[in-house]
Amino acid sequence: MSKKYTPISLKKIKTRSLKSRKSKVSLDSLGTPFQSGSFKDFLKSLPDVLAARDFKAVVKSIVKAHKNDRPVILGMGAHPIKVGLAPVIISLMEHGVINAVAMNGACIIHDFELSLIGHTSEDVDVELCSGTFGMAEETGKDLNRAIKKGVSKGTGIGRAVGDYILKSGHPYKKLSILAHAARLNMPATVHVAVGTDIIHMHPEADGTSIGQGSMRDFRLFSSVIADLRGGVYINLGSAVIMPEVFLKALTVARNLGYSARNFTTVNMDFIQNYRCRENVLRRPVLSGGRSYALIGHHEIMLPLLAAAVMERVSIK
Repeated sequence: MSKKYTPISLKKIKTRSLKSRKSKVSLDSLGTPFQSGSFKDFLKSLPDVLAARDFKAVVKSIVKAHKNDRPVILGMGAHPIKVGLAPVIISLMEHGVINAVAMNGACIIHDFELSLIGHTSEDVDVELCSGTFGMAEETGKDLNRAIKKGVSKGTGIGRAVGDYILKSGHPYKKLSILAHAARLNMPATVHVAVGTDIIHMHPEADGTSIGQGSMRDFRLFSSVIADLRGGVYINLGSAVIMPEVFLKALTVARNLGYSARNFTTVNMDFIQNYRCRENVLRRPVLSGGRSYALIGHHEIMLPLLAAAVMERVSIK
């Protein structure tokens, strides 16, 4: 037989004064309507809570790293290029705010296509059905040849492709992140998982060159990460490859005795995936540092971040 319950009486509930209770939100944290002024004024108008507070903290960390001549490293997937952010990233590189760029293999495809023809990102659904997905002749042929030529001269994939685009007659090479990195002599590394990129399906693909070039880039990236103390690492739109590469590069640096600690990590994406949360935000700063997750669309969040940083950097 079930035990019988009756509604509990609340007559003897103990209460306390609201004045004595600790609260998370107070008057000094409230937002104010933005009327007009600088971007800095807009940021001040935001509530000083949660993501708004984190956003301002990220801006402060990047500006501090820049002023102290510490590296700000951008690790990225291909989606930021596909949503039109190459000019924003290039501007940050030109102004010395971003000091190194690391990419997954898909990035070089969109970087190359934009520089050559001014558009990129095919309709996979349509092309897959007809068996033509990823079969753009120029992309497969030229990129694979650029990789093979550069690697034979001792470079990694990032510099190989950057040099190729920089020296090419591409009408839109001003939109190439890799070409600008090559011109600035800035570390730009490409980290490939064989079989994930469309150029691997082309007959010109050379596994030896791809593997050797990506390994060289990993070692160069590890050297950059070894100097990360006091700097900032931003993971932009890469859910798997770059978080994994970052963690391994950090391990190499620490294993070799470099003081790669006390830095800031930032993950920017639509959602917080496992590897981003663990390999970018949590594990790397266990022995010192800070981490921030900024959730939102790349095409909105990165321009906002860039504008906030550039205004602060430009103020004398």
